[in-house]
Formats: sequence, C-alpha cells, structure tokens
Amino acid sequence: MASFLRGKQAGMQNDLSANILPGSFVPDDRARYGINSQIGCIAYEPVQSLLAVGTNESKFGSGRIYVFGQSRVQKFLIPTRKCSFVDLQFCANRLISLDDKHEVTIWDLDRGKKVTSFRAPGAVTCMVTDPMLDWCFLGMQSGDICAYDLDRERMSPFRLPNFWTEHNPSARAVAIVSMQLHPRDIGKLLIAYTHGVVIFSFKQNVPNKFFEYQIPPGAPGGSCQLVESARKPKVTQALWHPTGTFVLTAHDDGSLVFWDSKDGRVVMARTLYEHNIDRPVPNPGAAGDPKHPYVRIAWCCKQNPEDSGILVAGGHRLDEPSNGLTFIEFGVTPNYATSSWQILSDYTKGKRQITLDTPPGAEVAGFYLIPRLSPHFAGAQDPIAIMTLLSSGEIMTMSFPSGFPISPTNQLHPSLSFVHPFATKFAVTEMDRGRWLGMIENRSQGEPLLKGGAEAQLTRRRFEGRTVIQVAHADSTVRIWDVGHGDEIENPSQLQVDVARALDRYEDVNITAMSLASGTGEFVVGTSRGEIVMYRWGGNQYFGKSSNLKVEPNPGGISDISSRSEPSLKSGLQPFSLYEMMQGPISALKASDAGFIAAGSENGFISIIDLRGPSIMFQASMAEFVKQEKRTSLFKSRSHAPAAKEWPVVIEFGVMTLDEDKYSSICCFVGTNLGKVITFKLLPSGTGYNATLAGVAHLNDKVISICPIVADSGKPALATGPAVAGLREGRHVNGLLVVVTQSEARIFKPATAKGASKSFDDYLCDAAAVTEFELQGMALVGVFGDRIARAFSLPGLKELGSYPLPMMDGSRADSSIVTENGEVFCWTGPSELAILQVWGSGEEIQNTADTLINPALEIPPRPTISNVQWISGTQYVSPTDLDLLIGGPNRPPSKRMINATTAMERNLRAGPSSPSASGSQEGWGEYLTRQLNERTERLNIVNDGLESVADSSQKWAEDAGKFVNRQKRNLILGSITSKFS
Repeated sequence: MASFLRGKQAGMQNDLSANILPGSFVPDDRARYGINSQIGCIAYEPVQSLLAVGTNESKFGSGRIYVFGQSRVQKFLIPTRKCSFVDLQFCANRLISLDDKHEVTIWDLDRGKKVTSFRAPGAVTCMVTDPMLDWCFLGMQSGDICAYDLDRERMSPFRLPNFWTEHNPSARAVAIVSMQLHPRDIGKLLIAYTHGVVIFSFKQNVPNKFFEYQIPPGAPGGSCQLVESARKPKVTQALWHPTGTFVLTAHDDGSLVFWDSKDGRVVMARTLYEHNIDRPVPNPGAAGDPKHPYVRIAWCCKQNPEDSGILVAGGHRLDEPSNGLTFIEFGVTPNYATSSWQILSDYTKGKRQITLDTPPGAEVAGFYLIPRLSPHFAGAQDPIAIMTLLSSGEIMTMSFPSGFPISPTNQLHPSLSFVHPFATKFAVTEMDRGRWLGMIENRSQGEPLLKGGAEAQLTRRRFEGRTVIQVAHADSTVRIWDVGHGDEIENPSQLQVDVARALDRYEDVNITAMSLASGTGEFVVGTSRGEIVMYRWGGNQYFGKSSNLKVEPNPGGISDISSRSEPSLKSGLQPFSLYEMMQGPISALKASDAGFIAAGSENGFISIIDLRGPSIMFQASMAEFVKQEKRTSLFKSRSHAPAAKEWPVVIEFGVMTLDEDKYSSICCFVGTNLGKVITFKLLPSGTGYNATLAGVAHLNDKVISICPIVADSGKPALATGPAVAGLREGRHVNGLLVVVTQSEARIFKPATAKGASKSFDDYLCDAAAVTEFELQGMALVGVFGDRIARAFSLPGLKELGSYPLPMMDGSRADSSIVTENGEVFCWTGPSELAILQVWGSGEEIQNTADTLINPALEIPPRPTISNVQWISGTQYVSPTDLDLLIGGPNRPPSKRMINATTAMERNLRAGPSSPSASGSQEGWGEYLTRQLNERTERLNIVNDGLESVADSSQKWAEDAGKFVNRQKRNLILGSITSKFS
C-alpha cells in the first residue's frame, strides 16, 4: 500500500521495479584501478618489457605485487599471508620476491600464482639473482651467504661464511649490506659487509681481495667530523664498474671510494662535492658539511660498457632544499694497462655532474632504471628512463640522463598514474561510444617504456555507452580514460589536460570539481580559487611552439586562453576559455550536451554559461532567490535568525515539463548543502538563451544526487542533443526528479511539488543514482555510510536488497559515485578504486587472463671476459661451471640444460646443417666435455701462436744486432783507412 501511495504522490503510474526479482542485487567485484598501499619496491624486465611493483602491508590490507605490460596488460599477485615486499627481481621469465618476513617466493607470471616459497634460514639483508643463472643468493644479517636452487626449488648445500670476521676476528656485528656478481666474470662475487668489502672467487672457492676504507687523522673524510682521529666509516653499498676495472664503495659518512679491483688500492675517495677527502689537509674541519646518507647508487653504462657514469640517490648536504638524484658522467674508461695512476684518478673525478630535480621537500626512497634492451650489467646498460620512488609512496619517471619528467599518460598502465603523483579527485561520465572512439589524442612522445604482454580476448559490446573516468592529480593534471565494463576496451588510450598551464600558474592549483559532457566531449575543471577552465576537442594551432600572447586577468569575465595549449599536443582536449568566477572554491560543476555550463561556488553564487559565445547568461547569489527563514515570538519583538551559509553542491541539466507548463523546456537543477533544489528554465531569447527562476523545493539536508527521469519509463531525461532538438517540434517530456539527500529520497515533479519521500533513519547516504537493470527495470541505488549498498524500488522506494562493501574506505565514502548503468566507484585506500556492478551474481575480484611472457623472446648472452683477460690468465667460469660448483656433482641437469639438449637433438633429427652436425647425438655431459676440449685446443693454438711470435721476435732481434755490429765495424775501418790515404 505504501508503494501505491508513493506512486500516486509522485505522479508515476508505472511500477518501474516490478520485474526486478528478490536476490538480484548482488554486486560483482569487477575491477581495481590504482595501487592498494604504499609502494615498497619496483623491478623492470627489459627483454619482456614488463614492470613489477610491490607494496607494503597497511591498514588497507596486505602488500601485493602488480605486474604491468603495454597498454592495459596487467596481473596482480597476492601472497598467502600478510606481508610487505622489500625486493623484486625478474629471473628468466620468473619473478622472485622477498618480503619482510624473510620469505622468498617464486611467481608464475602467466598464471599469476605462486610456484613455491621458502623461509630463509635467518634475516635476509639482500638478494641477488642473474637472468642466466638458476640460483638465488641470499645475504644474511649474520654475514653468511646461502644459495637457493630456482630450477629444483630447494636449498643448495652451498654456503659461504662471514669472510670479514675470518679476516678480522675482532670485528663485531658484521652484516652483509649488498652483493653483486661481476658484470663480465660470473665467477666473482662482490660482497659488501658493514666493515669492508670482499671479492669472492667461485672457481678458487676463496676470497681474493679485501677492501677496508680508513681515513687518517687530519683528513676531512665525508662528514668532516672527528677529524683528529683515524676513522673507519661503515659501508652502505658496493658495486662493480661495468667492466670490472674498479670497485666503488659508499660509506655512511658520505664518502665514495673508488678501488683498483686488481691490487686493492684506493684510486679516489670523494663526495659529490670534494675530491681526495682521505688526504690530510691543514684545516680539515672546514672542508665540508654533514651530508644525507646514500640511498642507492647504480653504475650505468651506454651500449659500450666502457662509457659509464654513476647515478646517486642521496649524498647532498643537509642544508640543501632537496636530497634528489645526481649523475656523474665519467666517459670512456682509460686503458688500464697503459694509463698512469694520475689518469685513473682523474677519470673518477668525472667529466660533468648533473643534478636531476625532484619535487621540493620530497625524499628519494629509491630509483629503478629502465634499460633499453639488456638485462645485464646489473640492469644498468643503456637506460632510457629512471623511475624514482619518493618517500611519500609516489613515483616519478624521468628521462636519462637529462632528468626531464616523463608523463605516465599512454606510457604506463592507468593504475600507476594513481601514484604518479597521487590522485586527489575523480568523476565519472557515461559517454556516447561513437564520440569516445573518436577521442584519441595526438601527442609528441618518446618511445614506449612498456611494450610487453598481450591482452586477453574479451567480448565487445558495440551498443553501450562507455564509462569514462576523469582523475585529477596533485600536480594539477587530469587524465581521462575508459574503465571498461569487463569487455574489450576499443579505445584504451588516455587523454591528459594540464590545468596549471591553462591557468599560467603552477602553484596553489587545487582541482575541486570536474565535468565531461557525454555527447560533445567538452570538459570543464573548477579550482579552489574560483577559476573554471573550459576544454574543447580540436587541433592545436600552437603545436610545436610556445605562444608569447599575454592573457590579462579578467575577474568575473571570460578570457580566451587557446594560446596556452600544450606545445606537444597536436590534437586533443585544448583549453579555449577561462571563467574567473572568483567567488570562493568551485563546489559544483556540470557540462551539458546542450552547450551550457553551470557552476556553483562556496560563497553561494551560481553562474550559467552559454558556450555558443561563450558568454555568461546568468549569475546571481543564492540570497537573491532563496528566502531566509524568519521566526517570531509571542514575547519578543520580531527578529531574524542568522542565516546559515548555503552553496550549491549538485547541478544537473534536464528536459521536461515543469509544474503547470504546457510545454517542455531545458531546465537546470541546483541542489544545495542545506537541502534546497532550485530549478531554472532556460528559454530562447533573441540569438541566445535566458535563464529564469522556476521555483525552489525544500528537502531535509545536503543534496547528494539529482536524477531527472521520464515518468513512464524511468529513463534519464537529460539535456542531450536529440532531446533539445525535439523541443523545436513541440515534443513534451513528462519528467520527474529523483532527489537523494543524506537522510531521505524524494520523487517529485519540479519545481515545487511535494511528491513522495522515504527517510533513511539509521544511516546517511553518500552517493546515489537511478540505475537500469538491463531488461528488468529501474531502481534507485545508494552507497551509505555504514559501508552498505542498498537498492530501492521506483516509485515505491521499497528496499529491494542490500550488500556490504567491506573493501570500501569508510573515511572517503562521501567520494563514492554510482552511475546510471549500475556501477559503484569507491576508494579502497589512498590510491586505489574499486569498481562494482550491482546487478551481478556476487563474483569476487578475478585476476586478468592477460599473457605476460612471450616465449619467443630470448635473453641475450651474458657478457664475458675479454680475450686479453682470458689469455692473461683470468679463469673464465660459465653458468654451467657455476651450476657444478654450487650444486655439486650430484645435481641433475637443470631444465634450461635439458631444453638446450632437446633443441640440439631436434636439430640433429631435422638433418645436418653443417659438417659438425653429422656426428652422433650427445647428452649434456658429452656436450660439456666437448666444450672443454675445444677450449683447450684453442688455448693450445694461442700458445703455439705466441711461441711462434716469440721465436720470430728473437730471430729478428739477432739479425738486427748483427747488422748494427757490422755497421759499427765498417765505420771504424773507414775512418782508419782515411788516415792512411
């Protein structure tokens, strides 16, 4: 009976929810966009061109791993227990993770599942893998090193003791801080302890070199403290030169020490500012200031590994405004055999030093290089970009080595843009499919950073609108993209607008409101200083050049700002007008397909703009048309209660017939924070339009949503192009408003009718909309403060169902959005959105079916020692030799060796391709024996050649000596005979 009465009160004859069955309101958890928690580590795989991001455990949930490829390719990896990830490394198409519980996990990237995991026998301080090895080396806090067999998925009996305590038994609390395999000689491992550095030889099974940095009295050192005594600063990191010529150690006092890796001598001790800091000087205390510790150092090289430089995070003086990145370029490495000690020392001073700017006040927590092709040289060969992780959890991508910022738009997955920098606000629009497919911006951009993976084949929905999200970021950029419906996204590209550039102001730019027109694609942005920037799709007449046109301030007016287009954007959303409303922060904003924009500010002003000019067609304060409530008293004289501050919070355009009108018109509905719904009629007037007040409806409290609907069908009665065109033909639209406030829902005929209502007694509503359940009917869906979504029938407003939203961040529930197709957008944390489809079957979030690994891509061979090094006696160790040294003689052949043997056998069965292929088939043991014999033969040939060269040189020297003696004898005899003549 209540439903029947509400229908009569609202003027709605049909039950729009009659076909919706009980139990239909069961939301599907469809997708996540963003990063669930603070980022702890990043890894990049250049062969497959994939990026992995690991997060920390927080109150929003456990840490997890995201793996991103090109475009929308993505998979997420969830651990079996809560943890924070501290390190990620790609190794031969596998991902190896280390968490804060000291558990190492191997992940299958294509399946998105764990292969195996093991608990390390102690506290792990660092982890080392190599793309050509099946071993994972773990450095322990105790100073020991153990190895895990990635191929056989078990611990190896191989274990290295704490070499530094053996070298110096008096040392205490010696822990490993870093390890690195030699970039060319895989048989050497550089081990950095807190007290010093060791080079360990796998072949000889002994440490070859020990490096201990000592600062004599009177030398400034890195910190210029305690200069009158000898000091031994602790090591924080050690790394190889790309060719192994030098070893670099970083210390906690700010010292960078370059060592000769062959004889262990110090080549240069320096900081980012001073050189030769290990030499006594007259006044050592004045030589420098205390410095920030080094966060991370990478020794980078170009395609030619001899041409190198170091990238340093940290090491700046404490009084400097930022502690960012510094790149010291060394140039080509001098020839070690022919260079003097002074030349080597001058080389470590560097050719030039570049500071890569980071946001002021932001601390760099780490950086990760994006190499072009090679995974070798510790992932630092020929990098094209740097991904910097800030202490806030944000990431920043820069070109290498110039340090220019790289926008993540169409370079990285949209989820990464939520922390690049942090997303601050979002809006959602149901766009016309045809219009969205045509909105692909043309922007000058570098080569793609991520090119790996392949998206799964999904169904294509040709006749539905596209759900397009607009995300505002802390750097005043807005990115616009299609979130999809779990279907194929036909236009996966992103659009970007730079609001700060459009305002020609790069400080204090806070975006407070956004709106995208669903049919025309016009976009408007409002700021906290009362400015409204209007964008329109088109070409850029200033493409490739910067305009010097000056736009004068115009408070209260509209200015042309087309000259502020981005020079790199050839076609896309271009700024064309700026409205300086200047009445406080913009609190509500709506762009209509009919060519109108309405805006409200926190100072209580409303403006309506006709984009045909553009011109301001209406502007007024709410005090001009909202009556103040008055109170009288029997005992006191007439008095006025102070009026509460009121401002617009929701704006919507519609087409319908108002009250007793005999015609339909374009309407603008404005909801306020005090529960009033103000209706304006927009009527033609001469060559433009005129806005007049139609009436005011009073509700209980803050308006959450305004939904104009057609009374007979419940379809949206929005001011679209076809609806406005029908007004010229005299078409009538029998419309109603469904208005939801925090504590009630009301259905009424605007502008002033009472209608039917339902109160929410025990909970407050944060977001609501009239949604369509396809082929079943219409219902009102709301998200409430108790983290529950509820559906109500129309017009009866009877509850159809409810469903908890445990993933929602309750502190940001008021930022949730419900769309007309039944999708709920809500924050799950500081930088992650959940998307749910309320008319589902209760499905949990599923991993994607995307393919990450391309098996046809082979890892390039690992660089090896040079011929000169080999001839001079350097013992070459191959990956196969290392398998034997670490795994022991009883270890079965690895899967990699079996696959190689199978490939050779397959080639032999296919027929001889060369004379060497005509022999008998051989297994992996015979293969190793043959390789050893061939190497010995080549060594003998070289030895024979050297002996031949020595014999020839000796014969030449003897002949030259005889010739010189003969010339001397002839000279003497000639002078004597001349005396007798």
